[in-house]
This record gives sequence, structure tokens and C-alpha cells, in this order.
Amino acid sequence: MEETTLAYPRVMVAALYGKCGKTVIVSGIARALRKRGIKVQPYKKGPDYIDPGWHSLAAGAASRTLDSFFMTPQDMKAVLCDAANQADIGIIEGAMGFYDGSDLEGSSSSAEVAKQTSTPVILVIDVTRMTRTTAALVLGCIHFDPHVHIAGVIVNRVGNARHEARLRETIEHYCGVPVIGAVPTDDRMRLSDRHLGLVTALETNEADEFLDGVAEVIEEHVDLDLLLHIAGRAEALDANTIEFPAAPKLAASGQEEVSIAVMRDKSFSFYYRENLDALEAAGAKLIYIDSMADAEVPPEADGLYIGGGFPEVFAAELEQNASLRESVRARIEDGIACYAECGGLMYLGKKLLVDGKAYDMAGAFDFEVEMMTKRQGHGYAVAHTTADHPWLAEGTTINGHEHHHSLVIDKQEKPVYAYLNERGSGVGNKHDGFCKGRTVAAYIHTNAIATPEWAPAFVDAALEYRGTRK
Repeated sequence: MEETTLAYPRVMVAALYGKCGKTVIVSGIARALRKRGIKVQPYKKGPDYIDPGWHSLAAGAASRTLDSFFMTPQDMKAVLCDAANQADIGIIEGAMGFYDGSDLEGSSSSAEVAKQTSTPVILVIDVTRMTRTTAALVLGCIHFDPHVHIAGVIVNRVGNARHEARLRETIEHYCGVPVIGAVPTDDRMRLSDRHLGLVTALETNEADEFLDGVAEVIEEHVDLDLLLHIAGRAEALDANTIEFPAAPKLAASGQEEVSIAVMRDKSFSFYYRENLDALEAAGAKLIYIDSMADAEVPPEADGLYIGGGFPEVFAAELEQNASLRESVRARIEDGIACYAECGGLMYLGKKLLVDGKAYDMAGAFDFEVEMMTKRQGHGYAVAHTTADHPWLAEGTTINGHEHHHSLVIDKQEKPVYAYLNERGSGVGNKHDGFCKGRTVAAYIHTNAIATPEWAPAFVDAALEYRGTRK
């Protein structure tokens, strides 16, 4: 690992709770700064896929994940530095409530990420029907952990000029931090959401037009010069670069690469940038395919990666593309190395049941999946590979997360499980994931930094398939 020291302007934009509007505000800030010619590198306190999609489109740069459950402090600093080479400023969006974590101490919270990366914080507060109480909330956040540097506040959904004046007066008087923005309730800031969060950027035909409108609001109501000043005062980072491991069997074979098809479109869009980078570093050439438009898995593909997303929303379109479904089933029967996460698992079953209607899926596994009203799995997950996992050694720890409303029903008579759960719901029966040939389909989403064995083993399994495929 190469040691690096970097003076890197950056801020975290966090909130007191979810759905305060911070994703839209962060995306608007990124787009507004980009229009000024400032190069923005976005980050998201994970685990998350949807918000980074909006960040990436707004900034014109792939959003990266920072998460203290997946990464050590040094890892997070390395991710910051690795992505900062072409950036003038880094903007990290927090998750959930600022201090909300997985235990009493707030482990894996946005506040912990801010502390471990020495990043100043700007709080976004929804001030609907609230004035002076806002100052009490800000003051509480400042004093709750004196090691966190809260450097400013953006008040959101401000009612009128009088409301704004009172908010600025009370916050700056009692809290001693500036109000760097007062964003009004504005139709240009409205974005639809659904059961897993906001709609994805890939689903919105007018995404760029929407972001331009948000940027206009931000330009009018947020002091971007002050935000840049705060970011410029962030401590310099001393970190190592991230180096993903190569696939040992591929390296020993003398072959340069294998080809892995990645199903990436409106239905399947949940991929960590780190996972794609890790596969490429391990020796994979990635080929992107569309689940609703492409007729087959590319003949040259040695592997297939199907991420999460919203197959339930596009179930009719997935069913309609029968040729691709048959191609996926046939290639899995042939032994292709395949990894399917959550939405990918749903796609590989026989049928997907949504609102009482059954849609045909790939049929690679003999189970059905039903969308439920209540959430079936949510939060960080830890699993350990069973002896039946086709390309990871038994006992390998998989660190990840799950977030799904679907439930595997009508399971196989003798399911072959991929993982034994330490933490998480999985597919039930204290297990997650099903195995078939070189295919693994599970609910758990892994991160390549959290599980460094994953990408090299996947690539080597693809190499093995190349030597045996029909």
C-alpha cells in the first residue's frame, strides 16, 4: 500500500432523521458547484445504493461508499483519498439520524464516520412548524459528542422570510454556528419515493432537468462560498490507497482476464462502486447488459453478476424478455459463475408474485418469491460460507447488509445453502443464499472492502467455467 497525505476540502451533510430532504439538497449542491466549474466527488455513508445514484448524476463522478461497519478508519480515509484525485471538494451524505448507529455507542453512525475521517458537518434540519426549538436541537447535537465538529446548519422547508429570520437569529445566537442556507418549500425540490427510499436516477427520464431545478434553488438559498470555506478547513488526510487483490488462479494461468456480464439497468442498479473496481482489479472485464432489452447473456461471458434493485416494479418487462431469461437459465445450467444479490435472487427463481399476480422469472432455482407488505430484512448482516459454497472456502465471513420486502416461498425440497447467518434474516431457517453449480443467489449485499476474498474467488470461478463451458 502506498502512503499518501492529502489536503482535501470536504464536508458531511447530515440530518436529524431520514427524509429531511438531505439527498436532494446534497445533489443540488453538487450540481450547483459543478455548474461553477468546481469538481465535486460525492460519497454516501452506507449502506445505500439509491442516493449515490443521484449524487453521481449530479456531480458527474461516481459516488463512493464510506461505512465504519464495512471499513476501518484507515480504509475510509483511503477511499476518500483514492477518489479525490480529480476533485476540488468531497461531499459526504450522512444516513438516517446523525447519531443513529447499531448500538448504544452509535457504532457505524454518520457521526462516527465524520469523526474517523475528521470531516466537518453541516446539519440539515426540517423546520416545518418549528422556530426556536431548532436551536435546541442543534445545540444538543453539538454537545452530545464534543469530538464531532458541527460547522453549520441548513434549514429546510422554510415557510417565509419571517420564519427564516427567526431561525437564523436563534440558531446563531444560541449555537454559535452559521446558518449557511435556508431552503424554502419548493416544487422543484420534490422527488418521489417508494418502499426502499427514493426512486432511482435511472428511472427518471427528466433526472437532469430535475437536478438543474434543484441547483437553481440551492444557488438562491445556500451560501456556497461559505460551504466551500468550511470544507477548506478540514484536516489533511494521512491514508493508504486501496489495493484490491488479484485472482490467484487467473494470475497463475497466464491469461490476462475473464469476462463478467453485469446486469445493470432500471431494474438492477444496486452495485457498490468498490465491488466493480475489485472485480476489475482481480482480472475481470465487465460487460454491462440490460435485463429488459438484451436477448442473451453475451456468449463470451465467463461470469454473471446480478445486483439488487426493483425487479418487482419491472416484473412485467422482465417476464416479457423471455429470451434473456432462458439464456440466463441455460448458462447457469451450463455452470457459469454467477453471483446474484437480493433483486438478483428474485430474478433467478421460478416466479415473482407482486400484488397477487405471478410473473415468470429465469427459473434457474426451484423457488418462488413473493413481495410482502412488511419489511422482511433490514440492517447489517454477517454470514459464514457453508461447505457447499461453490467458490469461497468454508467459514469465510461475509460482511454486508440486507434490505428487502420480499420472501422466498415454495422452497426446494432439499435446498443447498450458501451461508449460515450470524446476523440477518436471509432466506430463513438461519441461512442465506442458495447454491447451484457455480451460482450463488442470496439476500445479503456484500462490500468488496468488507469481504476482500469475494472478488478474487468470483473471478477464479469464472476462469474455471471458461475451461469447461460448452
